[in-house]
Amino acid sequence: MFIDALLAAARPVVMELKRTDGDGRPLLGDRPVAEVVAAYTAAGAPCLSVVTGRWFGGSPDLLAEVAALTTLPLLQKDFITRSSQLSAARTLGASAVLLTAALLPRTALHRLVGAALEAGLTPFVEVVTADEVAGLPHAEACVVAVNNKDINTRERSGGGIARSLELLPAVLETGTVCPVSASGIKGPADARKLLDAGYAGLLVGTSLLLAGDLGEWSAITG
Repeated sequence: MFIDALLAAARPVVMELKRTDGDGRPLLGDRPVAEVVAAYTAAGAPCLSVVTGRWFGGSPDLLAEVAALTTLPLLQKDFITRSSQLSAARTLGASAVLLTAALLPRTALHRLVGAALEAGLTPFVEVVTADEVAGLPHAEACVVAVNNKDINTRERSGGGIARSLELLPAVLETGTVCPVSASGIKGPADARKLLDAGYAGLLVGTSLLLAGDLGEWSAITG
């Protein structure tokens, strides 16, 4: 469901809701969540990402609130480390879950990928190195996403798309049908370059939430 929606989209951008950035800067301001969801929907978002991790001011309640407002497939972005969190994600309305390779031993990552698929959730496997890309299980059923920022600094750096461009060949070799570049995408020019290079989708949060008017993103097509 999540992958199909992203691959079929004219504008393959997973648009993200999060309350703050890595530095704690408010991103929603006075806007109610419903207003942001409506804006993203009007902009043609095929899927939404909802950050429930407390690093970014999130909570499970935010995912439940968004799920009540839309029928779009939802990615829960948090640090998933236990199988019990997968069933909770489904209950809250998620269609996909973030699995961060940098935080999980390889055996745990393999186990959680399998458990997510069994639970009907799309594994959104986030990688930052070629070693993390190698040997991913069931990659054909996963989103394999290159994070352009560094979680070791709580994503406080500005990031950049060089990492995504460098790792794209390795990501494609996994067999995923849905390679994604995530975070650190500063504007439509970055987005267009990544899609032209061969990414099937993008995940953008801060740039969209700070844009105010999403009109400039209307030219981004797959």
